[in-house]
Amino acid sequence: MNQTINILVVEDDNDINQLLCRIIKKSQYYPQPAYSGTEALLYLDKQRWDLVLLDLMLPGMAGEQILEKITAKGSMPVIIISAKSEKETKINSLRSGADDFISKPFDVDEVSARIDSLLRRYKHTNETPKQVLTHKDLHLDLDTKTVYVEGAEITLTVREYKILKLLMTSPKKVFSKSNVFESVWNEPFHGDDNTVNVHMSNLRNKLSKANPSKEYIETIWGMGYRLKS
Repeated sequence: MNQTINILVVEDDNDINQLLCRIIKKSQYYPQPAYSGTEALLYLDKQRWDLVLLDLMLPGMAGEQILEKITAKGSMPVIIISAKSEKETKINSLRSGADDFISKPFDVDEVSARIDSLLRRYKHTNETPKQVLTHKDLHLDLDTKTVYVEGAEITLTVREYKILKLLMTSPKKVFSKSNVFESVWNEPFHGDDNTVNVHMSNLRNKLSKANPSKEYIETIWGMGYRLKS
C-alpha cells in the first residue's frame, strides 16, 4: 500500500468528486475531497499535496485563481478536469502552470493512467535534484562540475575544482595541506607544500578575479585552509 501519495480533489459536483476519489483509491493513493475554491485553499495551506485534481468552475473561488496560488507555492503537479473544453481554456491552463488537462465527460481509465503518469514524472524529477554547493555568491554544481561566481561561470582545472569542492563540502573545517593533497591527488603526502600552494594560489586568483570584493578562502596560519565566513 502506497502511504505517501496524497491527492487533493477540487470539484464541486458531489458525484464527480466521489468518482474521482474512487479512481484514486483504486490506485492505492489517498484522496481528499474539496467542494469549493475556498475549501481547497484551506487544504493547500495546511499541507503539501503530491497532486491536485482541479475543476475550473467552482464556488468561492475560480479554479484559475486556485491554479495561480498553487503555482506561486512552487512545484506541485496539477491536472485540470473541466467541462470548459475550448482550446483557449486548455492552452491558458497549461501556460498558467497546469501539467495536464482532461475534458469532461472523462474516461475513468484515462484519468487513472494520467494520474499515474504525472506522479511518475514528478517522482523522477524529485529523485534527481540538482546538487549544488553554495557559499556567498559562489555556486558549485556537482552534476555538471561547473563553478559560478555572481552567476558567471569560471573555468577551473580538475585539481582546482576538487580543492574547492573539498572546502565547500565542509565549510567550517580547516584542511591541512596534507588533507588537501591526499583528498585531491589521492596519494600519500610527503611534505611537498609547493604543489598545494600553487594550486591554491591559482584557485584564489581566479575567484578574486571573478569578484574582487570578496574573499572566499582563508589561510589559518600553521593549520591550513578553510572557506572564509
